[in-house]
Amino acid sequence: MADKYGRFFKGYQAKPEEIERGRTGIARVDYNTFKGCNFYWVHWNLPNASGHSTPDMISVGHPPHTHKDAEILMLIGTNPDDPTDLGAEVELQMGAEREKHIMTKSTVVFIPANVIHCPYIIRRTDRPWIFVEINQGPVHTEKLYPQILTEEERKLVDWSRWKEEGY
Repeated sequence: MADKYGRFFKGYQAKPEEIERGRTGIARVDYNTFKGCNFYWVHWNLPNASGHSTPDMISVGHPPHTHKDAEILMLIGTNPDDPTDLGAEVELQMGAEREKHIMTKSTVVFIPANVIHCPYIIRRTDRPWIFVEINQGPVHTEKLYPQILTEEERKLVDWSRWKEEGY
């Protein structure tokens, strides 16, 4: 009986570099995984991970970029006594003008197609929280906009971690 629908189930194993950066993967799927599926990525963010900013370190986090399709980001706290408490402080900048938004509560962010967003900076993580990324297209696309960063900020980015896709 399991053969008819078994192709619709997929386990996920986080890559060692994801775990090292505090992004213990839960699921990552797209059209290449399941025909007809959009892009989804779900992972834990853990305290004291090397990919997080520290008070004495300037960080850009994920550099500014756009996607061809709309994107939804969900930052979900795991405090059973207060699910609205993110247990972290995360900054997300929007637009070429870099309008800053600080999130300390569970939050959903809708980003229309082709809207520049980021830097995305994890300022603090007090307890694990869950991040869900939904690109409303069949595969992940990304176009980088390093020119909206200052020269000093551009030097802080490890550009080998960020690649343009689908443009």
